[in-house]
Amino acid sequence: MAYSTTHRVDAMRGHAAMLVFATLISGSFSLGGMAAPFIDPAALTAMRFVIAAAVIGAAAVAMGALRRADLASPWRYPVVGGLLATYFVLMFEGLRLADPVSIAAVFTMTPLMTAGLARLVVGQRVTATVLAALLLAAAGALWVIFRADLDRLLAFDLGAGEALFLAGCLCHALYIPLVRRFARGESGLAFTFWTLCAAGAVTAVYAAPALAATDWPALPPVVWTALLYLALGTSAVTLFLLRYATLRLPSAKVMAYGYLIPSLVAVEEGLLGHGWIAAPVLPGVAATVAALVWLVAMRDR
Repeated sequence: MAYSTTHRVDAMRGHAAMLVFATLISGSFSLGGMAAPFIDPAALTAMRFVIAAAVIGAAAVAMGALRRADLASPWRYPVVGGLLATYFVLMFEGLRLADPVSIAAVFTMTPLMTAGLARLVVGQRVTATVLAALLLAAAGALWVIFRADLDRLLAFDLGAGEALFLAGCLCHALYIPLVRRFARGESGLAFTFWTLCAAGAVTAVYAAPALAATDWPALPPVVWTALLYLALGTSAVTLFLLRYATLRLPSAKVMAYGYLIPSLVAVEEGLLGHGWIAAPVLPGVAATVAALVWLVAMRDR
């Protein structure tokens, strides 16, 4: 009984971490949109990883969290960091060819892909009830993404941009179970630091022309504000939270929190005075929240 209670408390902490994760990610959309006209997105992403790695590295050194033993299997970090960087690169390439709404719709496949890959990588099984909750959350997210417009939803076409992003989502889906598989007892700070270093190196290679062409001193304050938020809030902190939750929850449940992001973005846009979501969209929000509550109530293994 004591073990069950402890395990349940640990799982609830994992769910709380993912709720903070989704909130931080959703907050980046409005701020990122304000900065987007002034900087190449690839350069922005490369710099966010570099800054995040520097901050997390400094914190890890100050807390004595970096050990030589953490590099006993150094190949792990380029693998998971490369998957993360590939996800962002393919997202940018996909956005060049596809509508953002279509890209967001493709993302709803990620938790289901994560469930399948987690079965192969770490042997996690998905029960029928978890699958039902994931499908309910996906339906709610799609309803929000397409603004309750069935015609837009039915007109969705998987083109080249969507196909590229689907490959990126596969990388993101594989990242989650590999974090659990690659854990060797190192601290969360250490694992996050080395992952950020690897992701930054891979992204910097892709973004080298954009990095060289950017006039950094001339960038307006909104870009630096967005860059710091993305580096600290949605890179350093969210990767730490993601690893924390992945070691305490099934991979499919971890990724299910991505379904909450469209609803959170809609609420935050309303709070910023950019207009509230229309009443027909509310059932989608309700379905997503209900599915996540359902997942939280289930026993985590």
